Order: sequence, then structure tokens, then C-alpha cells
Amino acid sequence: MTTLALPAASACAQQAAGTEPPPAPQQSSLELQKATQNPVADLISVPVQSNFNFGYGAKDAPQNSSTQFVMNIQPVIPITLGDTGFNLITRPILPILEQPDLIEGGHNWGWGDIQVQSYLSPNSGKGLIWGVGPVLQMPTASDPDKLGTQKWSAGPGVVALLMPGKWVFGALANQIWSFAGDSDREDISLTTIQPFINYNFDGGWYVSSSPIITANWEADGNDNTWTVPAGGGFGRLIRLGKLPVNLQAQAFYNVVKPDDDPAPDWTLRLQVQFLFPK
Repeated sequence: MTTLALPAASACAQQAAGTEPPPAPQQSSLELQKATQNPVADLISVPVQSNFNFGYGAKDAPQNSSTQFVMNIQPVIPITLGDTGFNLITRPILPILEQPDLIEGGHNWGWGDIQVQSYLSPNSGKGLIWGVGPVLQMPTASDPDKLGTQKWSAGPGVVALLMPGKWVFGALANQIWSFAGDSDREDISLTTIQPFINYNFDGGWYVSSSPIITANWEADGNDNTWTVPAGGGFGRLIRLGKLPVNLQAQAFYNVVKPDDDPAPDWTLRLQVQFLFPK
């Protein structure tokens, strides 16, 4: 937000009268709530998202199921591109994993492949809000055999949303293909679609649903392609001193999951998001 400097004479007059210029108003709670729900908002934030994936395993082999933990650290960094009227929104995603070994038993801890999403988006923030840009996934896993793909992958990403009144709804989607890496590992062709709908109440509260739908086009057979969750939850924007913090909890049940490839039966998602308004 831009504030206009008072002329020197006016400032002197206020000092002589023993008054100070009023401080710039804080962004309203509703505005901040809606900004946290906008993937291409002009807002620096650091979400830390914890996913507890229960019943992780193949649908046809439930006796081998276990619990997978994935914590995604995904700072959002908007960059204003001069007077072009556009922002570049950069979102690196670092997954920290506890991966169950369904064959040998036990669990593997470490970090997975880093993905970087970038969206070019108009900064007007009115009407239909959209963004488009590249997605790059790099083979950075701490244990490449068990926690990573050992593949370089890239593709396009797009987001579109509307924010009428107290509503925020839209979708984010991307498609990545592998183009380099270990030739002995399976190629990647993966579509990710995340529809989202939010309704904001007074007092910082809101209800939300943002399931992550995936389609693995390299899977063997149509019964192993799609993972489709259904569910939702709630959240609240609070302040720790002057620092706004967005808290959220959602739960999802996979109404469709692969027959042969590992996927959870249901997921509990908890998120803490630290906000740094400009």
C-alpha cells in the first residue's frame, strides 16, 4: 500500500498542534483471509503443510498398508515486474517425508524432489484472476531410490479464480513430463488438479475444500491412473502480535485410488501459514 507524504508545511502545522499523522490502516481480516486463499495473491507467505496419509498402500493389498507423512514447506514469493501490470509468483515446494517401505518394512525419513511453480499474473486483483507459467521438478531427494523419482520433469501450470463477496473459488492445475534423468526409472507424466472453494465468516473463520486430484498417465491400466479425494475443513486467521497467521485443518477420503500403486485411504491435512503483508 502506498502512502502519500504530507507537505512540509502541513507536517509542521500538525507537530505545532501536538498531533501526529494517523498510521496507515492494517489490511482487513477479510482481505487477508481471501489473499491466503488466492494462489497468485501479491502476498509474501510461508505455508507449512503437514499431511498424514492413513492406509497408505495399494487398494488390492490392504494388509501392507501403513501411514505416510509428508510435510510441504512452500514459501510464496511475489515479484512486481515494474510498470508492466504483472506479478511473477514463485512457489518452491520442499517435501519432508516419512515414507513406509511396504516391501522390506520400516520407514525412510528425508526430503523429496523439490518442485518450483511460477505464475505470471495481472496484479489488478479484480474480476477473473488468473496466472500461467512453468513448473519444474528436480531430482533432489536425500534418498533417490526410496524418496525420489531420479527424473527431471517440467510442464505448464495454470490457475484461475473468482472472489465475489466472502467467496473464493477456482482451480489450480499443472502437467509435468520427465525429460532427463535415470533411464532405468519410470518416466513421469503426471496431471495435478486442485479445485478450491472457500467461504469466509466474521472473526477470521472460514470453511474450505481443496482436494488434490492426480492422474498418473504412466501407470499400468486405467484402474491405476486416478486418485480422487473428497472432503474439506475449516480455518482461522489469527494474529501473533502484529504477525498474521493462517491456521487450517482439512480431511479427505480417496473415493478413487489406484488398485496396484500405493496411495492413502484418507488424509488429514494441517497447515500453518505465516503472512507478511506489504
